[in-house]
Amino acid sequence: MAEFLLSMAAFVLLMVALGLLRVARGPGHADRMMAAQWLGTGASGVLLLFGAATGEAAMVDVALTLALLAAFASIAFVKFAAQRDLAADEGQGERGEP
Repeated sequence: MAEFLLSMAAFVLLMVALGLLRVARGPGHADRMMAAQWLGTGASGVLLLFGAATGEAAMVDVALTLALLAAFASIAFVKFAAQRDLAADEGQGERGEP
C-alpha cells in the first residue's frame, strides 16, 4: 500500500510542477492566482499522501498549515484586486475616459 501512495504522491507532484508553467506564463493575474492555489492544494495532497505512506503524523500538520496559508493568500489577492478595481473606477471621468 505504501508503494501505491508514494506513486500517487509522485504523480500529484508532477501535476503541481506542470502548474508552475501556468504561474510563469499566465496571461492575467487571476490565472496566476488560480495556479498558485493549485500549487498549494497539490502540495498539501502530496504531503498527506507521503505522511500516510510513511506514517509521519507531522506531515498532516504541515499539510494543514500549507492549506491555511493558501487560503489566506487567496483572500489577500481578492482584497488587492478589489482595491485596484475601485481605484481604477474612481480615476475615470464622467464619460468613462481616464
